[in-house]
Amino acid sequence: MCGIAGWINLKENLTGYKETIEKMTLTLGKRGPDATGYYTTKNVLLGHRRLVVVDPEGGAQPMTRDIEGSTYTLVYNGELYNTEELRAELKSKGHSFNSYSDTEVLLVSYIEWGESCVDYLNGIYAFGVWDDKKNRLFLARDPLGVKPLFYTQKGSSFIFASEIKTLLAHPQVEPLIDENGLCEIFGLGPARSLGSGVFKDIYEVCPGNFMIYDKDGLRSKEYWKLKCAPHTEDLDTTVEHTRSLVVDAIERQLVSDVPVCTFLSGGLDSSAISAVAANYFKKQNRGILNTFSIDYKDNELYFKSNDFEPNSDRVYAERMSQFIASNHQNIIINTDELAYALVDAVRANDLPGYADIDSSLYLFCKEVRKQSTVALSGECADEIFGGYPWYTRDEDFYSTTFPWSKSLDLRKDILSPELSHLPIEDYVASKYEESIKAVPFLDDDSKEDRRMRELFYLNMKWFMLTLLNRKDRMSMSNSLEVRVPYADYRIVEYSFNIPRSIKLYNGREKGLLRMVLKGILPDDIVERKKSPYPKTHHPLYTKIVKDWANNIINDSTSPILQLIDKNKLNDIINSDGSYHVRPWYGQLLRGPQQIAYFIQINEWMKEYKVKLV
Repeated sequence: MCGIAGWINLKENLTGYKETIEKMTLTLGKRGPDATGYYTTKNVLLGHRRLVVVDPEGGAQPMTRDIEGSTYTLVYNGELYNTEELRAELKSKGHSFNSYSDTEVLLVSYIEWGESCVDYLNGIYAFGVWDDKKNRLFLARDPLGVKPLFYTQKGSSFIFASEIKTLLAHPQVEPLIDENGLCEIFGLGPARSLGSGVFKDIYEVCPGNFMIYDKDGLRSKEYWKLKCAPHTEDLDTTVEHTRSLVVDAIERQLVSDVPVCTFLSGGLDSSAISAVAANYFKKQNRGILNTFSIDYKDNELYFKSNDFEPNSDRVYAERMSQFIASNHQNIIINTDELAYALVDAVRANDLPGYADIDSSLYLFCKEVRKQSTVALSGECADEIFGGYPWYTRDEDFYSTTFPWSKSLDLRKDILSPELSHLPIEDYVASKYEESIKAVPFLDDDSKEDRRMRELFYLNMKWFMLTLLNRKDRMSMSNSLEVRVPYADYRIVEYSFNIPRSIKLYNGREKGLLRMVLKGILPDDIVERKKSPYPKTHHPLYTKIVKDWANNIINDSTSPILQLIDKNKLNDIINSDGSYHVRPWYGQLLRGPQQIAYFIQINEWMKEYKVKLV
């Protein structure tokens, strides 16, 4: 995994600005601590930071190849999981290779197939290829958006990077927020609209899209999208087909020249990955698998079961570890560290995020990185196989807005009187309707299956992408590469067409996946009710964030006071974050996590010197 940056200007000479690309690339140091590289010509500056995972010697970047009078230069962040198949096919077409890195395979794929190369890739990636002969830049992002890729245009300059902070390191890019940005933060946050970078004039290449920039300007194309097809397989065949896809995706993602581990919560999704990985390690004589779980100091003293969090993870993680004979470590997060890492999480994300759901993952990845460079994690199974309450509860299933954020009352109430004109409701409604209109259907889909397709699409493009962004930023800010096997596009394409009756077999969330994993996991793990990512229940955390928020309110220089109703925030603080019944977002941003979200907004505005326009 790596970080990339680039500055293209086809009208001006950039040779005197290498210091700028160096400054931009420096911001990506945690994404790539092992090596730095640059490519500079009159109109092009490219930068790269590398985290070595495969082929330490042969994968250096930027990587350049000269073929038949053309020069191609690649900067790449990601991992290909079908490298050997691609290498064999390219060799059959007459190409040769100087390394065994996936970087070289990707570059040669572009040389052979041009923009169609993305149709051959299985992996997670964001990359740019500069074609010197055509004076053209090609940018692409993986189908599900696992890897980030931001860009902006300033005059005749086109600037791109793996992270927003890298763009902001360019002298022409300012940290400006307009009304659309405020609607993103207060109407949708911590989610973002497809393509939005929240900051004014900063955008993101959408998942499954590529872009071309040349003398004719910028144009984009969606190269991967969901397609409808009749599902003709019976239950047993569907189970076998799904199992083969899941196992293959996991095993492909275990390829590495550096230590690989798994995140293991004891839930269905991470347990399946860990079980398949442990078995693969045995077959390949790779030793004992390391697994890691997260918990919070004294959490067992304060945990209270509820509809969203029926039980804690520790017992189940230990149960699975014993079952697969892994070397398991339970990483305990201290309460005060959890709170103060809210700022670290903002720096990693460049935006307000998922409050302590982010900061805990940040601290967790920091500890895991001391022993591993690559980890596999269970994100995306809930979106793909129907694991959330809104897949099974009618009131949520048929919601006419995003089911994880049904009420905008709190989001509107918290705004200052000066911002009461912000069209929060209209903005959110327009984004919802845009997404619904993009969903494909079959003419004979039942009402239930039609709505299931809509929810699948909404989850994939919104809720899942929020979690993938979180996982990338918190892990890569600790130089840890985290892979997500359930985000394999083949699994997504297949699952999209499975009817609700099979996907929710026996009327249960992830009913099909539970059938798939019988025999791979113990029965009690297969039948365990979904429990979301764990959060702290320690009263000390509530006290810390309340005190912090009170200090913000009482400091007249706090930037968030430009945006919010001070009295409403005070009500939220005094109620321990329970002023409104519904969570701010999803299942977890409730109580002290709501308070922490406002803290993150304030710290983000202060840290990034955000200007309102």
